Amino acid sequence: MQTPIQIALENIEEASTARASIERLVAGLERRFGRITACRVSLKGPSSRHKTGGLYEVRIHLTLPNGGEVNVDRTPTSDERHADLAFAINDAFKHARRCLQDKARLMQGLVKSHADQPIGTIAKIDGSGDFGFLSAPDGHEVYFHRNSVLNDDFKKLTIGSRVAFVEEIGIKGPQASTVRLLGKHSMR
Repeated sequence: MQTPIQIALENIEEASTARASIERLVAGLERRFGRITACRVSLKGPSSRHKTGGLYEVRIHLTLPNGGEVNVDRTPTSDERHADLAFAINDAFKHARRCLQDKARLMQGLVKSHADQPIGTIAKIDGSGDFGFLSAPDGHEVYFHRNSVLNDDFKKLTIGSRVAFVEEIGIKGPQASTVRLLGKHSMR
C-alpha cells in the first residue's frame, strides 16, 4: 500500500490479535485488487451501555485511485454472531471485498448502464381500441398495440397522455414493445 493501515480500537481486549487479523485481511484485498491507496479500520468492542449489547462494530474505509472510495459499516442489530471478534472482523472484510469488487468492475467499465426510457405522448388511438401511435421525443410516430401497454392501462390512455416506452423496429417500422403510463406525479 502507498499509505499504511490506520487501525482504531475501542474496548478491545485482544488488540494484538485484532490488529494481526486486520493486517492479514487488508493484505488479501491488496493481493486481489492491488489498487488500494489508503485503509482506515475502526473496531469498537461491546460495552454495557451500548444499544447493541455485546456485539462488535467494524467500520472500514478504503481509498482508491482517482478519488474512489469503499465504505463498510458493519453495525449489527441482533446478529449474535457479531459477539465473536473474529467473526465480526471477517464479516466486515467479506462485505468490503464484495463492495471493492463492484467498484473495480465499475472503474473498468465492465458494468452495464441502462439508458433512461424515452418519454412520449399518445398521439392517436384507433377507434377499434386495439392499437395507437405515440409521439417520440424527436417527433416521429411509434406504433403500439394494446398488449404492449403495461398493467392493463390501455383503457386509461387518452390523447396527450405521457408514457415511457421501449422502441424497436417492427415489420412495418418503429413500434413500442413496452408502454408504461406515467402518472401526474412522475413527470420529469
